[in-house]
Amino acid sequence: MFAKIKSIGIFGIDTYMIEIEADVSGGLPCFDIVGLPDTAVKESRDRVRSAIKNCGYKFPTGRITVNLAPADKKKEGAVYDLPILLAILLASKQLNADVSESAFIGEVSLDGKIRPVNGILAMTITASQNGIKNIFIPSDTSAEGCAVEGIDVYGIDSVKLLIDHLNGENKIEKSEYKISSAENISDAVDFSDVKGQVTAKKALEVAAAGAHNILLIGPPGSGKSMLAKRLPTILPEMTFEESIETTKIHSVAGVLNNKNPFISVRPFRSPHHTISSVGLTGGGSIPKPGEISLAHNGVLFLDELPEFKRQAMEALRQPIEDGRITVSRASGSATYPSEIMLVCAMNPCPCGYYGHPTKQCTCSGNMVSKYLNRISGPMLDRLDLHVEVPPVDYNSLNSSVKCESSKEIRERVNKARHIQVERYKGTGITCNSRLTSAMLREFCVMTDDASEYFRRSFDELGLSARAYDRILKVARTIADLSGNELIEKTDIFSAIRFRSLDRKYWNE
Repeated sequence: MFAKIKSIGIFGIDTYMIEIEADVSGGLPCFDIVGLPDTAVKESRDRVRSAIKNCGYKFPTGRITVNLAPADKKKEGAVYDLPILLAILLASKQLNADVSESAFIGEVSLDGKIRPVNGILAMTITASQNGIKNIFIPSDTSAEGCAVEGIDVYGIDSVKLLIDHLNGENKIEKSEYKISSAENISDAVDFSDVKGQVTAKKALEVAAAGAHNILLIGPPGSGKSMLAKRLPTILPEMTFEESIETTKIHSVAGVLNNKNPFISVRPFRSPHHTISSVGLTGGGSIPKPGEISLAHNGVLFLDELPEFKRQAMEALRQPIEDGRITVSRASGSATYPSEIMLVCAMNPCPCGYYGHPTKQCTCSGNMVSKYLNRISGPMLDRLDLHVEVPPVDYNSLNSSVKCESSKEIRERVNKARHIQVERYKGTGITCNSRLTSAMLREFCVMTDDASEYFRRSFDELGLSARAYDRILKVARTIADLSGNELIEKTDIFSAIRFRSLDRKYWNE
């Protein structure tokens, strides 16, 4: 007898419909799975056989053939255990139910329990788009599926409970999960903790408002990491669409928190400097997302930037520019979004005290030059703001004056980001840093004074075309924070000032 069950396949973050076809016929006992299965899929034979027996059903004797269609796409993982099991029970007449409008996903343990798998959100979206009315997924991941509208999600714990439901006995209730608009950001860190560093705080506010890349450079103990780690407390709230995109990537990577499976706070990723280029960009025989994609719609913080491998740093250049990264392997290629805010921190020299007002640098000129040149010109050019973080004096540290809180700064950032969202409505762009060169002329209009000042500065500083675009985008953000419709001369001045620090260190 023949039976067919619908399921979902996944490659990278791309998902597609799969039909599990099962045929049970006479002949010598044999159980074959075809359709380009990997090792984990082939091992389903043993898991499914044991689960069927341990749930009180009879494993068919004879020739069993299971086909995973389409047969030209590689299938990986244990996600097909459950649909394979159901297809065999249908084909052997031990189950009689209409499953034509349902899809099934899940790993099956030997005793018939349903175990969670990665990528549930992406697969549920595909099921909904293909007209599937019901989807049955592991109960531990059912909250992910509930984020998708237009489909009924059922969380299941065991094969026995699922079959009772399909037979009309002991119906399973539809899963429901109320998605909160935003998680509470930890009060453990706040910008009010940071004494002094007025310029650096302002630069981070501008960066947060427009999602601009930023470099913090200064001696040890000046507060670079402290500032960067407080950046999430002033980032603008995520839109629902951004939350879905980000959750989808984390779901595929298998790093979601089951207690809070929907990401509504912008991610902050801070990999160690020993990370490889594959760890940053993604990879593997079946390409998985790397740190740059896990930071999508959030922040990727690279502390001690010159200590990162040159290959890893240079691998970031194209994703930063394009907002996506394509990882190609023999088994296929996967494209992941990577619209990030890159935040980098570094010392000015190996000992850290080059240019320090009170401590003497012990590095030779050649050592300083070699250290700074670990950051290539093209990489430096992609960082919109270059900010010096000087050492904090005693009076600032001992001051009892209360500094501005993260809440106050975030209100301004949210207001500026709202202006950008409204301005670019319908274009698919939500912040100034994502503006294309063609859009600059329309949305980054300068006053005559600002235009003339920018022209003179461009020639005097010898700026590149990329620097021109990025300075204009930063000036647009500064104008939005001030509530200006046109970009003023002061906005251009501030944007150039934030951009010119590289000439102090790299051109000496």
